[in-house]
Amino acid sequence: MQRPLYWTSQLDRGLARLGLTLDERQREHLLAYLALLLKWNQVYNLSAVRDPREMVARHLLDSLAVAPHLHGERIGDLGTGAGLPGIPLAIAEPARHFTLIDSNGKKTRFVQQAVIELTLTNVEVVHARAEQFRAEPGLDTVTARAFAALRTLWDLSRPLCRAGGCLLAMKAAPPEQELADLGAPARIIRLAVPGVAGERCLIRVDCPASAA
Repeated sequence: MQRPLYWTSQLDRGLARLGLTLDERQREHLLAYLALLLKWNQVYNLSAVRDPREMVARHLLDSLAVAPHLHGERIGDLGTGAGLPGIPLAIAEPARHFTLIDSNGKKTRFVQQAVIELTLTNVEVVHARAEQFRAEPGLDTVTARAFAALRTLWDLSRPLCRAGGCLLAMKAAPPEQELADLGAPARIIRLAVPGVAGERCLIRVDCPASAA
């Protein structure tokens, strides 16, 4: 696949700054995924990020910054869209199993095609509304890239989590009002994403020992 030559150096520098070590095959898969997204995005409008110069930072590195904070072996990506952060995380964490959930058929078709082309055996793609999906057994971590208010994300995530699991909601600056409305203890994890200006953070909300 055609891809900008500068993507390789952008990725290598970003991984070094994040302190992540990926082998050559993993790095190639990340860039192949990005090239596939760039190609499909020209027709199907999968992502608002269209400038190739921004895609490594805003898609790959932003997603991979979550990797050190994943908990357990079964990870769900709620509202995965074009597969973010789920696909980059699945490439970086092959020992974990990822379930990528979205109600948009156009987007899940792309994600399924990416899974096939990249031969990702640790990824399951689910075309469903979050309210209709149930994970058996429960998920250890649910990630979500800020497609809804934090209280909504928590309400959707809690039935999917096993007891002791957690939600990791990706946000820009900490959403003070959303945190106040959450009704559950939360922890703010500040992130520094190479090439992404402004604040980035994770909001971690833990499921109780006896999940609702």
